[in-house]
Amino acid sequence: MRASRKLTVALACPEDAWPHPDWPAPDDPYVGRVVRPAAPFEAARADADVVILRCEDPSAALRELWAADVPVIVISPRRDTETIVEVFRGGAGYLVEGDYCTCMLSSAVVGATVGHTYLSPAACAALREGARRMPTGGEAMERLRSLLSPRERQIMELLSTGLGAQEIGLRLRLSEKTVRNNLSNIYAKLDARGSTDAVLRWLGATPVLRT
Repeated sequence: MRASRKLTVALACPEDAWPHPDWPAPDDPYVGRVVRPAAPFEAARADADVVILRCEDPSAALRELWAADVPVIVISPRRDTETIVEVFRGGAGYLVEGDYCTCMLSSAVVGATVGHTYLSPAACAALREGARRMPTGGEAMERLRSLLSPRERQIMELLSTGLGAQEIGLRLRLSEKTVRNNLSNIYAKLDARGSTDAVLRWLGATPVLRT
């Protein structure tokens, strides 16, 4: 699916800290231009469709951006489970520095505009490792899997690696509509509010933040 118009992205990072000066490419099907706000919290006022926040510790800046209700993708070198769960559960995508390509970045941007939150492979691995460390993590994940059909389990495995409905459909040779129908059923079975909540439940990471 192509975007009906090319998207504008606000880069919330220091001027000399962006490693992709040639992104977006002229033939990028989704992203048309980038703007550079003076500070992360000003990105929400930059008339952008999505904000990319690149920093060491995203927590403080994210609080400002979440208050502005703008889709956010975090790029950070941090790989610890607690940081990634906090960011992802808040609704932002998370790409570990050096663990993504510009194609994935463009896909994450267009996904963010429709409520899909991407995780890079290292971020997924951190969530899975956190779930394995929990005493009841394995049992909880098995109970979740028993609620879903084999096809639904396939879809959740792909969703938890950061793929969107269109990409999942291509992998499984299903139409995007069929994938979205399956996702709606999955959310109902898992009592999840959307893809972020479903992935956290699937990976067993939701209890990390519970008291």
